[in-house]
Amino acid sequence: MRFSTSTLGALLLAASATPAFAQDIPTTTTPDAKDAPAAAPAAPDKPFKITGGATLISDYRFRGLTQTNGEGAVQGTININSTAGFYVGTWASTIDGSGKTPLLTGYGDAEVDLYAGYTKTFSGLTVDGGLLYYYYPSGVKGLNTDFFEPYASVSYTLGPVSTKVGGNYAWGGQKGLDFTPNNKDDNIYVYGEASVAVPKTPITLKGHLGYTDGSLGLANLNGNDRNYLDWSATAEAVGGPFKVGVSYVDTDITNNKVGGLYRRGYASRFGRGSTVLAYVGVNF
Repeated sequence: MRFSTSTLGALLLAASATPAFAQDIPTTTTPDAKDAPAAAPAAPDKPFKITGGATLISDYRFRGLTQTNGEGAVQGTININSTAGFYVGTWASTIDGSGKTPLLTGYGDAEVDLYAGYTKTFSGLTVDGGLLYYYYPSGVKGLNTDFFEPYASVSYTLGPVSTKVGGNYAWGGQKGLDFTPNNKDDNIYVYGEASVAVPKTPITLKGHLGYTDGSLGLANLNGNDRNYLDWSATAEAVGGPFKVGVSYVDTDITNNKVGGLYRRGYASRFGRGSTVLAYVGVNF
């Protein structure tokens, strides 16, 4: 989710992972154990594993904001994970850069996120950090869209309960974040998450709360306010490689007052308010 200067002006005038690690468990059967040859020594773990997945979602929301004008998106990811903890990967999604999603005008029809990092788990405590690059391959020529964003998080799992806190920081001076003249153009995003697996079911309940401050906070556009909160509640069911889920997503972006002008339904109209979305996916 990014902005262009022309889009920002128009809106003012108009009133505006850590990749999952797959585990393969080979199985063998023999008709008669006494006739079976001696078991071969266990093969050593491969130094690298490739994981990935694909998802269909009814509305791609980035930090609470629609990237598809409230319509569906196709998303996919592929990762190379090392047993030492290092990983590289890419995640991609269709987006709407036609102008119907104001904040993405001119950004084309695809977002590609490239990332690399390191993760390690110590007795249920997992640390993760890396660098993310947002790339828009079909954006309008000459429009600055891309930028880097380092990230870090700490998560802890105890039985069926998992918690996570983290932050992303995009430093100033990057052209893809330069939306207004003579303004601070860095951005910080901090968040907290919690999830609990429902006993004896394939369902996990998840909660998320995030805070944006900086260039990407300009989505609020309420006077000089450059920050906002987003939150979501999700129920997800997993069976084998398949998953299905439903989420409620919302932000505290105003639905009424923008820059001194009154516009009823502002956040809802521009895909920054509450919504319910659904998704289905498969992992490998």
